[in-house]
Amino acid sequence: MSDTPVPSHFSEVLDLFDLTGRFVSAAHYGSGHINDTFAVNFADDQGQPKRYIAQRINHRIFKNVPALMENVQRVTAHLAQKSGPNSRQLTLIPTCTGESHARDQHDGWWRFYNFIEKAHTVDRVTNEEQAREAAKAFGDFQAELADLPGGRLQETIPNFHHTRSRFENFRRAVKEDKVGRAGAVQADIDFAYSREADADVLLNLLAQGEVSERVTHNDTKINNVMLDDITHRAIAVIDLDTVMPGLPLYDFGEMMRTSASSTLEDDPNADNMHLKLPLFRVLVEGYLSSGVGAVLNATERAHLGFAGKLMTYENGLRFLTDYLQGDTYYKIQHPKHNLDRCRTQFALVRSIEASTPEIDRILAPLVSL
Repeated sequence: MSDTPVPSHFSEVLDLFDLTGRFVSAAHYGSGHINDTFAVNFADDQGQPKRYIAQRINHRIFKNVPALMENVQRVTAHLAQKSGPNSRQLTLIPTCTGESHARDQHDGWWRFYNFIEKAHTVDRVTNEEQAREAAKAFGDFQAELADLPGGRLQETIPNFHHTRSRFENFRRAVKEDKVGRAGAVQADIDFAYSREADADVLLNLLAQGEVSERVTHNDTKINNVMLDDITHRAIAVIDLDTVMPGLPLYDFGEMMRTSASSTLEDDPNADNMHLKLPLFRVLVEGYLSSGVGAVLNATERAHLGFAGKLMTYENGLRFLTDYLQGDTYYKIQHPKHNLDRCRTQFALVRSIEASTPEIDRILAPLVSL
């Protein structure tokens, strides 16, 4: 899959936003699966560079863009207020009419952010310090949004981490078998069915009041944390499209899935995938040392390891569902891309299950703190 080209009407998009300086260039940026992202270079009157991030929001995935952008605007404004004028948080650039986003004449929905300079992201955790920084950043992110005014955020993707709903989507995809793929992946389907009971564990705890809903990020990969180029400390959490009501355990579980795993999500050899326990330990330490650590109860702490298993299983379900439906959700680079993704996730589920005694030993002294 080649990089998404800058659209031919991009100059019209630029005219919709309150940008300063003279346009110089734009190019595809990043490795996201969903939106089209571009780095945009401007120059001021003295020729000094100024950069922005432009994103064309995928409205096939995010069907209510105004609701999504209302969430993003509320969250970025609240974080800016808490962080002060010298922070390097994500900042929306308004349109020429003061809105948070704009729609072009080709049915494209756009937003612009400031470009956070002297910082970078990494796609994979390569050392324990990165894992600790990511865990602390997402934990602090949850804590800083605990007092977000204005009521409950909108659910921009209903049931996003509702694993029972994801399972029922999978069950329906198997039954319909729209593109005739189910027969060749029966072993993967059987594995998904064999773990069905896991889908309800956290949902039941929520219904019983044993865990609490909070504002969560819901996509806590390391590449959604900006790291300072010099100190390598976390300075900002980015990619706020999925910020909405959720369980803190979902966020930790997604960190565990992506930051304590041994290989790429789409490794064609699923045997390469396993849980890296030292990184899991560091994630726990970083997360519980953050602002959210003080508010997690004993039940939430005890389920940190299970949360990683659940999020891994849920993502495996989602990849398998998309494969069975003809690859309509995730961007793919080859016909079995989603199947490869599914199989690495199910391999990681098995590894987490095999590591349960070690996980429990790591968590035991932390549950009652």
